[in-house]
Amino acid sequence: MGKGDWGSSLAKILIVEDNALNIKLFCDLLAAHGHEPQAVTDSRFALDAARSFRPELVITDIQLPHVSGLELIRLLRKDKELGKVPIMAVTAYAAQGDEERIRGAGAQSYVSKPISVVKFVATVEELLAPKLVPAGAVDEFDDAESLANDENEGPGPGETGGDEDSG
Repeated sequence: MGKGDWGSSLAKILIVEDNALNIKLFCDLLAAHGHEPQAVTDSRFALDAARSFRPELVITDIQLPHVSGLELIRLLRKDKELGKVPIMAVTAYAAQGDEERIRGAGAQSYVSKPISVVKFVATVEELLAPKLVPAGAVDEFDDAESLANDENEGPGPGETGGDEDSG
């Protein structure tokens, strides 16, 4: 799937990360796949940034200074406007029980660092899947369904041999 397949940007994605190299990697990967990334380097400003940017996905590091990623996830889940936004957590410290704590805080997915580019992109696409139905896909489905119905049913109202009202 290339950028041009979907038209304008696919999704607005907020990245909360304090490491400049990770920010560049995440932003470059997301932009290359047609998304609109916005990075926040200080977790104290992440909630306000999310409220103004209105992302369709939040990717957050867990080991952040000031406000931890776990606390940020909890704050996002409690927020009236952002509570249903999918969250992907990334962390370099993959200790036993971390995934359960991260998911328990409200993240839908968890990726350990160093990240696998393939897994990172696949996870983003999975979390955004309901939003990423291309224009025309529903029409194609409807056309296929109509064709199947035409083959399996007799004529409908208004068609030759159908149940037409005569008066």
